[in-house]
Amino acid sequence: MGKHDADHLKAAYAACDASLREQDRDRWLSCLFAPEDLRPYLHALYAFNLEIARVREVVSDPFPGEVRLQWWRDVIEGAGRGDVQASPLAYAFTDTMATCRLPQQPLLNLIEARTFDLYDDIMPTLHDLEGYCGETSSALIQLATLILARGADPKCADCAGHAGVAYALTGLLRAFPWHCTRGQIFMPGDILARHGVTRDRLLAGPAGAAIRAVFAEMRGQARRHLAETRARVKSVAPQVASAFFPIALVEPLLLRMERAGYDPYKSVIDLPQWQRQWIMWKTSRKAARE
Repeated sequence: MGKHDADHLKAAYAACDASLREQDRDRWLSCLFAPEDLRPYLHALYAFNLEIARVREVVSDPFPGEVRLQWWRDVIEGAGRGDVQASPLAYAFTDTMATCRLPQQPLLNLIEARTFDLYDDIMPTLHDLEGYCGETSSALIQLATLILARGADPKCADCAGHAGVAYALTGLLRAFPWHCTRGQIFMPGDILARHGVTRDRLLAGPAGAAIRAVFAEMRGQARRHLAETRARVKSVAPQVASAFFPIALVEPLLLRMERAGYDPYKSVIDLPQWQRQWIMWKTSRKAARE
């Protein structure tokens, strides 16, 4: 690789770092606990995820979103149209795929799962929602462990599965007010039906007893997967542990949703930046001792 190409690639990775730092602070913080030489690859992976997750936000209707997702499928399969190097993210990510030997299929599955985001369909069942979380959030953790393991088998797929679902469910609960304003429903149809809540009722609000019961059940599902994660995470190899650090934020976020006065339509559930950093640091120290 010539100096010009090397500088171009370095700039592409720097762009991924900047994007992640601004828009996905939790995963960016977790990268600080990874070996320095592997951080650019993690930045590229997480920035790719961020790009796919934000497609609905940047398109006016599903069709251009489908086109954008197809472009990324082509990039992953090596058939990208146009100059991939013209996109800093695509340039850095294709280099990450090649260098870290990331498998194509989980990435393609992640894109396919995110196609759901482009439409206003209801998530049919809890099983479907867990599958969606598994192919997005869980797959991302698993891919990160592949990078951190430097080609070795990290042997933590089961833990990554539960961790990703716990993290994603909590994130979807936090994002409900925002999703609701654009008519997007991730609450599973079977859980809504069990509590006698229709899609239109959920979108219209306010949060009566039945809707609060829906959210309580969803928090219970997140806690169930969090408990399964905790039962397995102690066996995760230290060199890949940082991929799981953001999961430490699930418990304090759920606790905030369980406070008196919580309104799923109005409450903005978040943690101060200092607290996020403190939790992540404590998690890293605990992982180092185990």
